[in-house]
Amino acid sequence: MASQLLKGKKGIIFGALDERSIAWKTALAAYAEGAQIVLTNAPIALRMGKINELSKLCGDAPVIPADATSLPDLENLYQKSMEAFGGKVDFVLHSIGMSPNVRKSIEYTDTNYENFHKTLDISGLSLHRVLQTAMKLDALNEWSSVVALSYIAAQRTFPGYNDMADAKALLESITRSFGYYYGFKKKVRVNTVSQSPTVTTAGSGVSGFDVFLSYAEKMSPLGNASADDCANFCVTLFSDYTRMITMQNLFHDGGFSMTGVSGAIVEDEQKAAAQG
Repeated sequence: MASQLLKGKKGIIFGALDERSIAWKTALAAYAEGAQIVLTNAPIALRMGKINELSKLCGDAPVIPADATSLPDLENLYQKSMEAFGGKVDFVLHSIGMSPNVRKSIEYTDTNYENFHKTLDISGLSLHRVLQTAMKLDALNEWSSVVALSYIAAQRTFPGYNDMADAKALLESITRSFGYYYGFKKKVRVNTVSQSPTVTTAGSGVSGFDVFLSYAEKMSPLGNASADDCANFCVTLFSDYTRMITMQNLFHDGGFSMTGVSGAIVEDEQKAAAQG
């Protein structure tokens, strides 16, 4: 049962496409906890997705188109959000990621560099733009919280994750760097959540995703964290109970990131060897 953890808070949710997306579930969780929200995505994603359905589920939340690689779009987003809220913003979810190389099945070692630049721009540098624009417009209240979604491929190699791994590494670096400046300036905290592999429209496009999912489930003592679990974790990071956490990459993966090998994996290898 919701406890109104975000009562009185106002936030912007980037990236909700459909009911499988973490941003979608986070919007629902934040609304259930008493928050007012604005929903945003790139214009093309708004046409392809179901964000208007989500708006109705969240008390007719305003939907404001914004390409996160466009500074004018972001300025318009913040200005219209503050008008809708009648004040500044308390939290932001950055759930933005796209790789043309992944979509076109271009191998990492044969990367198309124009595509690579787009991956870095959309999936990593967009966080810098989101933060820079908020700071210039003074759009965030003191002790606000910005959360961006990441993946452990920023630290470890996962074949098939391609240039998205580099983009997530950039995303986490921006979190540390901008979090330093925003913390001193406005007490705004900036963190990334490194989520388990999750069945979303974006995640499912990664080569070998089903294998990733199964392997992580067997490796993680608690199993894979679901999109609903991630949404609830994001809500706690938006709340005042985590106001002293900033510049962190927080693993939300059932223990996967700290497990060297699990009994289930050893048993699978033993069975494979016996059958071989």
